[in-house]
Amino acid sequence: MDVKKIALFTVVLLQITACGAQALKNSKPNIVFVMTDDQGLVLESIGHPVVETPFIDAFAKKALRFTNFYVSPNCAPSRAAIMGGVHEFRAAVTATHNECERMALDLTTFPELLQKEGYETGIFGKWHLGDIDAHLPRNRGFSEVLMHGAGGIGQREKGVEITSYADFTPNQGEKMNAKYFDPVLLHNKTVVQTKGYCTDIFFNSAIAWIKEQNEAKKPFFAYISTNAPHSPLIAKPENLQRMKDRGVTKPQPRLAMIENIDDNFGVLMQKLEKWNMLENTLVIFTSDNGAPGSDPDFIQGHKTGKGTPYEGGVHVPAFWYWKGKFKEDVAIDALTAHVDLFKTFCELTGANSSKAKQELTGRSLLPLLENPSYNWKPRVLQTQRGNIAKNPIDSADKMWSVRTDRWRLVGKELYDISNDPYEQIDVSEEYPDVVAALSKSHFDWYQTMIPHMINQNNVWTDPKAPFEKLYDEQLAKGGIPNWAPASID
Repeated sequence: MDVKKIALFTVVLLQITACGAQALKNSKPNIVFVMTDDQGLVLESIGHPVVETPFIDAFAKKALRFTNFYVSPNCAPSRAAIMGGVHEFRAAVTATHNECERMALDLTTFPELLQKEGYETGIFGKWHLGDIDAHLPRNRGFSEVLMHGAGGIGQREKGVEITSYADFTPNQGEKMNAKYFDPVLLHNKTVVQTKGYCTDIFFNSAIAWIKEQNEAKKPFFAYISTNAPHSPLIAKPENLQRMKDRGVTKPQPRLAMIENIDDNFGVLMQKLEKWNMLENTLVIFTSDNGAPGSDPDFIQGHKTGKGTPYEGGVHVPAFWYWKGKFKEDVAIDALTAHVDLFKTFCELTGANSSKAKQELTGRSLLPLLENPSYNWKPRVLQTQRGNIAKNPIDSADKMWSVRTDRWRLVGKELYDISNDPYEQIDVSEEYPDVVAALSKSHFDWYQTMIPHMINQNNVWTDPKAPFEKLYDEQLAKGGIPNWAPASID
């Protein structure tokens, strides 16, 4: 080959490489985003000694795995950060209840931007960002909605008579546990009576909707947001029995709930493969916060779990798979977070994230998705448990941490996460300059958040919550119809 041909070949190769580096931007995949509630790191492949999750584990094996992916300490805050691409305090969400879970109306959600690009958008399960009409998902960018109210099926704040935070009335009370079976849900604008176990209903409804979009050749974003394995811990008898059959003496309902999620995730992946959708569909699996409690098996050896600013409260799995587009079975150690999803989804779908009303604080993950060895710049992530005090100023020094690529400062405790991932050794005395710098970053950041905490002192004066009123009004007008998703066969 002569010199001219070599030079031409080199130019073409460089062009191909350059094009390859941009291959994901505006590639417009379907996106299936599965997020479980309170599961944390509880998976067989991550080391839990009892639970069996063969389908999620097989998925993780062939996926890109973000091994340092972080969320918020609790449910609603994580969801607000995902939907808004900002820290939850900027989205006005400081807690999971007491009127503090309503996502601010002065920000744009990424589903709204995806809709502008022709995407159908569906949510199946838990919303938890406000039950007042203006805050409901159909008014925040979702064209298909199947959801329960409050933060979980049947929830109503204990001892609180006047609150907006309550699920449909038939799901409440002493028989609430039974309502994990045959729950009353909101389907778009209609309250409906469903049949079956809640997780099965949410997955089956999502799969049926996905099938419909595929047959109509419409791009879609499907948000499968299970309320399991959040308490109350009500599992399907079949899943409990399966644990007994393999020799588990005292099957734990939470683990049986996770195994049921795994069953449903397996069905989802089988259907996507059967319908030849994996080549044009990105599938993601994650959890909204760490697992609750102090059981070392549930928090995978960490100091703490859900609701805390330590690693165990906010470190969750994040598995990404797109057949033929992503490298398989690769771990990505870059420091990433839920706030990064907004820009990532927009770049993938061609949506214009600059049209968001709020200033986005996350990054696009596309460079890492295209090249897992990409030189990801250092960053700082702020974590804080909200609503510790009614006056936000009084919460500045409560339940907070700062995470960098190497460190986590939790109040006055400093941990070298690169060498001590389970936060066993406080090295604050050895690195006072690090403590001072990270402390300053926290308090400076917190001051900028205070003006956005508009829900801190909200008061609900109506004796009935929005979903209780919605149920009563529809019951009086025409009743509650039975509803079931279309067939997935």
